[in-house]
Amino acid sequence: MIGIAGAGAFGTALAVALATDGRQVRLWARDAAAREAMRLSRSAPKLPGIILPEGVEIRDNVTDLAESGAVLLAMPMQAMRGFLASTPEILSADLVACSKGIDLTTLQGPAEVMAEAGAKGARAVLTGPSFAADIARGLPTALTLACDGERAETQQHLLSTASLRLYRTDDVVGAQLGGALKNVIAIAAGLVMGAGLGDSARAALITRGYAEMGRLAASLGARPETLAGLSGLGDLILTCTSAQSRNFSHGMALGQGRAAPVATVEGVATARAAVRLAEARGVDMPVTAMVARLVNHEINLGDAVRELMSRPLKQE
Repeated sequence: MIGIAGAGAFGTALAVALATDGRQVRLWARDAAAREAMRLSRSAPKLPGIILPEGVEIRDNVTDLAESGAVLLAMPMQAMRGFLASTPEILSADLVACSKGIDLTTLQGPAEVMAEAGAKGARAVLTGPSFAADIARGLPTALTLACDGERAETQQHLLSTASLRLYRTDDVVGAQLGGALKNVIAIAAGLVMGAGLGDSARAALITRGYAEMGRLAASLGARPETLAGLSGLGDLILTCTSAQSRNFSHGMALGQGRAAPVATVEGVATARAAVRLAEARGVDMPVTAMVARLVNHEINLGDAVRELMSRPLKQE
């Protein structure tokens, strides 16, 4: 039995993939009306055309998830701390965070938030290049499961399916930072494309963004090969090159001078948190800092580009 707290697109997609592969899944949505609609229609509002398999059971009581072999926390990063504080019953289960971000209040990643909340079971982070629609449709997807405990291999086998391949790592810091920081660079990539600056500019932006992701991760003890893997480079490539990415689409809308789509965009809060974290660690992150200023409306795109291009010349 697998529990999933959060029935947005990603949580529901994981429920569909796991149940299609024969797992029994308990799925909980925060909104009672949404739960009832999903139970009656067996459809997923945020995944058009996807039907919930019989193995997906919609639960009204979130504490029922505590009886599962693992509970997946499929919610925005900024909501996780409050959710765990209000739902202490699930802290005894193995927890797997599916959030990609940095908590704005504590500057912690998902693993540290779970630990501070008093999680007693295994604490893992599921991250990597993936769109919910692809997972729900059974398209081949590879993700990273980061866990430094003895339960890592058990969770890897529990959550892998015929179409969802999980690679495990014990570098939790590197995996969760890769997943968080790539969202910031994706906003920047969207800005570049939305403003019509071209593919060459986007390639340069992604490369320099990846370099600063590595600098911050290394300062916090992450291994370089983790950032070069699925949770870093793999996810960065996906989110910086596809309009399916909410972060990329958010940046593109800003670059075009349009109102950004109404959706959870983890990179906005992460940019703000990453700037504070970088300053505390003495790490230079010019792209991230510029994204933070842009989303805070402290600078316009033209001035931002001029500032980045006029930085002192140096060796790569």
